[in-house]
Amino acid sequence: MTSVEHDRLMRANQANWDARTPVHLASRFYGLDQDLEPERWFAPFEWEDLGELAGRDVLHLQCHLGTETIAFARRGARAVGLDFSAASVAAARDIAAKAQAGVTYVQANVYDAVEALDGRRFDVVYTGKGALCYLPDLDRWAEIISRLLRPGGLLYLVEFHPLLNALGPKPAPGEGPELLLRHDYLGGAGPMHRDGTHTYTDGPAVEGATDSYEWPHGMGEVVNALTGAGLTVRRLREGDELPWPRWPQMVRTECGWWRLPEPRVPLLYGLLATR
Repeated sequence: MTSVEHDRLMRANQANWDARTPVHLASRFYGLDQDLEPERWFAPFEWEDLGELAGRDVLHLQCHLGTETIAFARRGARAVGLDFSAASVAAARDIAAKAQAGVTYVQANVYDAVEALDGRRFDVVYTGKGALCYLPDLDRWAEIISRLLRPGGLLYLVEFHPLLNALGPKPAPGEGPELLLRHDYLGGAGPMHRDGTHTYTDGPAVEGATDSYEWPHGMGEVVNALTGAGLTVRRLREGDELPWPRWPQMVRTECGWWRLPEPRVPLLYGLLATR
C-alpha cells in the first residue's frame, strides 16, 4: 500500500475520532462527570518504570482527551499532549483547564510531530493503550520517536497486547463466551476496516464519519522498528490486567483493574526503550 493510500486512511481515522469525541465526552467511561482521576488509567508498574517525572519534559503521543497527560503534569512534569483530532485537542484543553493542570496540547499527526513541536526534544515520550493500531508504518514512527527524544531519553510504550487484539472485542451474535482468535496476531496483512459507529465507551452512536482503519502490529515488529531506529530496549513486561472489563467474565483485581479468571493470557505490555 502506498503512502498516499496510508494518508487517505489516516484522514478517515482522523474524521472518525473527531466524530467520536463528543460521544466520549458524554459517556461515563472517562469519568469526566466526576472528580478527575487520571491515574486510574495507569498500571502500578508504569510508575515504577517511568521513575521520577518532576521537572522533566514529557510528551504524550496520540493523547485523545488528554486524561493521562494530566497525570504527568500532576507529578511535576512539563507535559505536552499531541493528537491528530482537532475535536479531541479542543476537549483536552478544556478538561485540563477545569482540572487546573498545566498541560500544552498540540494538534498534529504523529508522523508530523517533529515539525509541529518545532524540533523540541523530550526526556520521556509516552504512548499506547490503543494508539499503535492507527499507525500504518512503525519504522517511520520509530524514527520520529528517536528524533523527539534527547540523548538518554526514554520511550515508554504501554499497549494492548497483540493477542488481545487478535481475540477481538466480543463474541459474534449467537456465539458463547469463549475467546476465539478472530484477527491476525502478526502485522503486515494490511489495514482492517472497522465500522466505527459504536466505540468502546457507553456513549451513543457516532454521527457522521464512521469508517475506521487499524493495522495489527506484532511485538516483534514493534521491537525491530525501535532497534532499527537506534533505540535500546531496556525492559519488556506482559500483564494480564486491563483498566476496564472488556469481557463480561472479567473480575476486579486489588488495584481496581480487570483480569480474566481463566485462561490467564497477556492483555497488555509495557516496553521501555532509551535513545
